Amino acid sequence: MRGLSRYALVGLVATAAHYALLVLLVEWAAAPPGPAALLGAFVGAGVAYLGNRSYTFSNTEMPHGQSALRFAAIAGLGAVANAAVVGGGVALGLHYLLAQVIATALVVLATYHLNRIWTFGPPPP
Repeated sequence: MRGLSRYALVGLVATAAHYALLVLLVEWAAAPPGPAALLGAFVGAGVAYLGNRSYTFSNTEMPHGQSALRFAAIAGLGAVANAAVVGGGVALGLHYLLAQVIATALVVLATYHLNRIWTFGPPPP
């Protein structure tokens, strides 16, 4: 359970970094919201990777290059799963925010376990 709570904490910090950069670029630099959100997402993903590598899964021996690529793949899978759960929930009549809360819980649990086993698990022989 300690690993999952650390994973969630890193996720909150990464999300804060994403949103902070988005607001900074849009409000202070007059950047268009779309590209600012994309840049914020990349920074948030970097914060998530580094935080999980050094804090959540600090005992990993997986090489950085390999774990970074695997982390990116899991993040992409998580984004697709999130969209599918929200879309499915709305199609079933749920409010989109309730569907998003359900999606977030499911995706955090799934990506935590996938990252624990595959991304930061034992290196291949």
